[in-house]
Amino acid sequence: MSGTYYLSTERLSVGYGGKALIENIEIGVRRGEILTLIGPNGSGKSTILKSMIKELKLVAGTVVLDGRDMQGLKEREIAKRLAIVMTERIKGELMTCWDVASTGRYPYTGRLGLLTNEDRAIVDAAIRTVHAEDFAQQPFNEISDGQRQRILLARAICQQPEIIVLDEPTSFLDVRHKLELLDILKTMVKERDVAVIMSLHELDLAEKVSDRVVCVAHNRIDRCDTPENIFKDDYITSLYGIENGSFNALFGSVELKKTPGAPQVFVIGGGGSGIPAYRALQRNGVPFAAGILPKSDLDYPVARALAVELIEVSAFAAADEKTAAAAEARMKAIGRVVSTVETFGETNAANRRLYETAKANGLLCTLDAVLKGVDA
Repeated sequence: MSGTYYLSTERLSVGYGGKALIENIEIGVRRGEILTLIGPNGSGKSTILKSMIKELKLVAGTVVLDGRDMQGLKEREIAKRLAIVMTERIKGELMTCWDVASTGRYPYTGRLGLLTNEDRAIVDAAIRTVHAEDFAQQPFNEISDGQRQRILLARAICQQPEIIVLDEPTSFLDVRHKLELLDILKTMVKERDVAVIMSLHELDLAEKVSDRVVCVAHNRIDRCDTPENIFKDDYITSLYGIENGSFNALFGSVELKKTPGAPQVFVIGGGGSGIPAYRALQRNGVPFAAGILPKSDLDYPVARALAVELIEVSAFAAADEKTAAAAEARMKAIGRVVSTVETFGETNAANRRLYETAKANGLLCTLDAVLKGVDA
């Protein structure tokens, strides 16, 4: 397995107390690549990472770093190649954030740990990279969890590693800083040819940032492939055992389960305009029907997940007379119509017909009126 991989495993078994949780792990990451582990809580993602970095004793097998068995490498030698950002809290009493980041230079300093001017410049650059200048001199134990995570990444950057291993690095970060952290990693991968291996809970981020994805579940490596081949509705639903909702591969997000029952309103949508209405109705426990939607429409995957009835046509196709008539009859039978579209193109003549029929028959109402349980 080691071949072209900078960090790899060979017949690796990991677990606790000498008992294997996952066996025969064969994964690897190359320089200039991001490899991401995903899978349900308790599946063993962190156990694999901790075993690979020697934080946990291996049950069996080998971890190979830059062509050499890691068991035969000294800690300082490993630290010059591999940096770690784990979720465990570190003790930083009486240390500023700058001090904590500077510990990343210790593999290069002498026994006294004295920093040279060059070391200090490297620390300052790492602090700037993670946008932590404003709190660099604050006590480390007085900053937020999100700020701590950025300082720990700065510490890893200070090591000038060939590979960075991160366990749930975005866990304590807000949206802005999640994106900033992942952008930093992508930049390091591209510009410095660094390898990155990490675990993530956020599937949408894993899909966007990863070059390859390792799926951990059922006490095994279930699959390893590109994001395009991993993030499929059915596979992710199976991987995580999703029962009370569904995974939407198009948006990289989940939808809650649809509200059961006879539809109380018919929604005319399209082009993404119907999605907020579908979710609002589901959130408020109102079963609904939707249509007419081509399978290529942006609304389609959310409507399919949330509507109790969906009138659809083939991708990029216009509705034929039979479908249009069936939609009109169903709309009239339901008796209330919410339209999130008022302007219709030439290929959407069937929905224009639905809208005009609903308007002429006094069926149109606002979404707010439906949610309040009164007619417009």
